[in-house]
Amino acid sequence: MTDMAQAKPQVTESSYVTLHYRIRLASNDQVIVSTFEDKPATLQLGAGQLASGLESCLLGMQAGQREIFMVSADKAYGEVNPDLYRPVSKKLLNQYAEEGTSFEPGEFVHFPAPDGGQFAGTVVEERDDHILFDFNHPLAGKALHFEVQLIGVL
Repeated sequence: MTDMAQAKPQVTESSYVTLHYRIRLASNDQVIVSTFEDKPATLQLGAGQLASGLESCLLGMQAGQREIFMVSADKAYGEVNPDLYRPVSKKLLNQYAEEGTSFEPGEFVHFPAPDGGQFAGTVVEERDDHILFDFNHPLAGKALHFEVQLIGVL
């Protein structure tokens, strides 16, 4: 039996994995995302589908394992970067944002950039001629509980 258990593939930095996972805030157990109530996810490690700190928790796991990891903010989505608090002019927003887009403090909004890309950020406050946005990841600065049930490894 021991030989068979050792023969199970282990997660490596380039594995494809099928798993259920739940991400909760460590501070208050608020569930951010969970696949346990639906279909499992299939991801390729290293493709940016999960934060690298969360992916590193999976390394060495085998199919059938279930674990809960405590992931510090710096290992999850990073610390809050004050340089990512940026003003965006109301003129630019009126020109590029979809009509009817509201910019209420605390809202996470997506809007087109002049170069054809996308901006996504949290509205911090409205000022006279601009709106201050926080362009950090919404989970930046937050420690997480990362619960994983690994179903398969390729």
